[in-house]
Amino acid sequence: MARKHSNHDRFETSWAEDDNTAAATTPCWLCGRPTGEKIVWHHPVPKSRGGRNVVPMHPICQQTLTVNFTNSELQRHGMDLEGLLANPAMRKFVDWVANKDPDFTATISKKKR
Repeated sequence: MARKHSNHDRFETSWAEDDNTAAATTPCWLCGRPTGEKIVWHHPVPKSRGGRNVVPMHPICQQTLTVNFTNSELQRHGMDLEGLLANPAMRKFVDWVANKDPDFTATISKKKR
């Protein structure tokens, strides 16, 4: 008896290639730069606060966001990117990272609260 779906489907590779090209052109939600090899799917409103939407981000952008804002603050801002960028630390970070490579990483220091 023949199988419905083969493990070696001839269309599988074309779908994988399309996904990779789409991921490479996806802009980061925070800084707007194209994403690199690693993409973090971040909840702008934390899951613990009822957030369901996810947005693509660079790992360094996501780390900076979570260091500078508490879950309560992220819940209040929601999907409002301009509200987040009104924070001087976030604006400074986005201006600094604007000319970096999409796969750029750096150590993020913890904010003293």
